[in-house]
Amino acid sequence: VQLQASGGGLVQAGGSLRLSCAASGRTASDVTIGWFRQAPGKDREIVSGISWMREGIPFYADSVKGRFTISRDSPKRTVFLQMNSLKPEDTGVYYCAARTGSKIYIQRDEYSFWGQGTLVTVSS
Repeated sequence: VQLQASGGGLVQAGGSLRLSCAASGRTASDVTIGWFRQAPGKDREIVSGISWMREGIPFYADSVKGRFTISRDSPKRTVFLQMNSLKPEDTGVYYCAARTGSKIYIQRDEYSFWGQGTLVTVSS
């Protein structure tokens, strides 16, 4: 499966951005998509995750709860990350990743497929 992340950019603190992750190629019907971010000098960490087909509660890191919303358009094989009330600490490269299975793992090593990343910069 190939993943294409887009939607990053420069925004002022308090602003919003919407990231998209489009999947192409052969995919299993049961896939989990995770959004990760990597801030300068820090490890890549999960921000949010959602099961492709299974109904359930998406995952959000504590740092983004109440501000970010993950959603999916399964027929279009696209996952979105709506980011509101952005803070300077949200700055980083955002990656979408996929793994086979419906369980949302927070460990990056659980994800086999990665997009190229999209840069989000939040100015203060």
